[in-house]
Order: sequence, then structure tokens, then C-alpha cells
Amino acid sequence: MNLYALPARLFAFALPALALTACRPHDFPQYPANYREYAYVTNGDSNTVTVLDVVNMRLDREIAVGQKPVAVAVSPTRNEVYVVNSGAPTASGSVSVLNAENNSVAATIQLRRSPVSIEIDPAGNLAYVPNSGSNSISVLDLKARSEIASIGVGEEPVAARLSPDGKTLAVANRKAGSVSLIDPATRTLRAVFDGCPGAADVVILPDSSKLFAACSTGHQIMILALARSEAHPSAANPQPLAPRPDSLETLLDVGQAPVQLALKPDGGEVFASNALSNNISEIYNTTDEVGGATMVGEYPVRGLVSTDNSLLYVANLHSQYVAIYSIDDGKRIASVQVGDGPSALAFSATGHLLFVVDSRSDDVAVVRTSSHSLFELLPAGRSPNAIAVKSFTAR
Repeated sequence: MNLYALPARLFAFALPALALTACRPHDFPQYPANYREYAYVTNGDSNTVTVLDVVNMRLDREIAVGQKPVAVAVSPTRNEVYVVNSGAPTASGSVSVLNAENNSVAATIQLRRSPVSIEIDPAGNLAYVPNSGSNSISVLDLKARSEIASIGVGEEPVAARLSPDGKTLAVANRKAGSVSLIDPATRTLRAVFDGCPGAADVVILPDSSKLFAACSTGHQIMILALARSEAHPSAANPQPLAPRPDSLETLLDVGQAPVQLALKPDGGEVFASNALSNNISEIYNTTDEVGGATMVGEYPVRGLVSTDNSLLYVANLHSQYVAIYSIDDGKRIASVQVGDGPSALAFSATGHLLFVVDSRSDDVAVVRTSSHSLFELLPAGRSPNAIAVKSFTAR
């Protein structure tokens, strides 16, 4: 970033901020004095993370991290944020550990070649990082700030997902066109399923029974039934379930180039963003059927479902719009103009704001979810690509 241009850029965002002060009491929650909430945006070409103060709706600071940050996640138990730095193509990457209380780099964990994403366990103790250039998953001890294991998977792993019951780590291997299933307890490879060209994303149902994988260089979604041991009878489940191995359930046809999957919080439906078809496909998990396709905009790449399971927000990369799809009505109900190249989405802690990362205009659009209107544009670094929100009470 040109440091000499920064003050002028910040001044350009100062006028909208004046309007924010006037309308805040009517539009936003009143926070206690020690409440903190920040949005962290990775800037791939600036080697920085932009920190946005959500409470006061302003730029807080930019933090220098490693080379080419590409992903970010927050701890569920500590006031920490984890930034994946992919590094140079022939060099190792790293994870920058940020202290959210003072927004500084607390530690750096060295990884293998080209890490691209991160998954954190519910206890906040372990992280799983796919190294796309090393065909491996790094297991990180977040307290000790170190890699404690490396698990070999397929070629070019790009996404990892831990099942809610903690018994399965699923990995999408893009170049191999496969999904690897790992036993997290033993850190061993349990099964591999081929036939998912360009495997790009994975979601797992809340009951850990089923997995959906997006096959991005084709037009299908792979559905796997995950292994289970025998379940004993209970009041809720009087009939025991027979044990079963991991198995391929089906392959469903959707649009061209499904690049990302969005799961409803209640697990009822899965939505595929089909980039080359400019539409989304709605998949019913109970019947393994595709309910239909809805046009949403140019090159949809990211979907996010509201916490009340009613709306799907879709970022259309080759446009300046986020589409809003009503799940109950089965149709697009609105579009919000944001910055150029929307590519990543995140809600504020209360859900009253949607943050949209605009990869080409180098900013973050703030959208009111109550009115589906653009509220503010805040600056980011060069080529922003991912976002995560962390809220906590300061000590």
C-alpha cells in the first residue's frame, strides 16, 4: 500500500462516517463500554490484515502479517485470530496469531508450502491447515504455537472441515479430484473417494451423518454417508442404528463450476454457488434432490445463510452486487449494490450487518440486513480476499 496515499483515502471515507454517528442510536445495538467487535480482512497483495472496528464502524488499523494472506479464522474460546499466509510458491507459508485485545501479532507458526485455509476445533485447541503445495494437512497446537503433526492427503488440498461430533476431518483435494476422510483422534487417513473433479469445498450436516463436496471443474455435488458406530437405544432413538462404513451416497447434477457450498444452520438445505452458470442450486439433504436453480448474478462465488435460516446472501464476483435469496419462497428477492468484485461475506455478531469484501475495489461494504441497503464503505488493503468477525468483552 502507498503510505503517502493513505491519509487521502481515509479522508474520503470520513464523510459517510459523520452520517453514521447521527443514525447509530436508531439503527444499532447499544454496546456496553467494554464490548469489542472487530472484522479482520486479509489483503493478499498488501501482506496485511485490515482491522475494522464494528462498534464504531471505522478503520482501526492495518497489521503486517506474512506473505500473501489468504484466509482468516477466529478462536471460539480465546481472544485470538489466525491468519493463513500462503507465502511464495516455492517457500513455506505460515499462520500469524493475532491478539484481538490489542490487535497485534502475538506469534507466527511456520507451515509447509502454500497453505490456503484453516479449520479450528470447537475447543479452540487445534487447527487443521491444508497445504496445497505439499499435499498435506498441518495439525497445529494453538496453545503451544506449533505444528504437532502432518497428514498426507490427495494432490492440492484446499479445504478442510471437521464434523460436529469431532470424528471426521474431511479434506477437498482439488487437483486430485477427491475427498479424503481423516480420523482426528489417530490422525490417520480413513478413506479416499475419487470422482469429484476440482474438489473445492466441503460441508457436513449438524448431526455428522453426511458430507457434501463441491466438484468445481464439473457440474456435480458429491454426497458421502459418514461412518458411524452402533448407536444404543435411547428415549429419543428407541431403535439402534446399525454401524456403517464411509460410503458414496450419490452424485448430484447442479450448475457449471460449483465452487462453494453454504449450509443452513439447521442443516435443512445446502446451496451450491455455480460460478459459470450464474446461479445457485438448492439441495435437500433428506432426499438428496436438487430443488432447482435460481439466477443470482455474474459469477457467484460465495453464499452465506442468515442465522434464522431464512435468507441466503450470494456474492457475485464479476459484478458489484450481492443477491438475496428467500429460502422459504425459493426465489431471489433483492440485490444490493456494493463495491467491485464481492468475494467474501461475514455477519456481525448480532447479525444486523453483513460485511462484503470487494476484491477489485479494495474495500468492505457494510450492508444493513434489516433493510438490505448499503450502509457504508470502509477501506481495505490491496486484493482483499477473506474476512472473519470476533467479538468479546474486554478485561
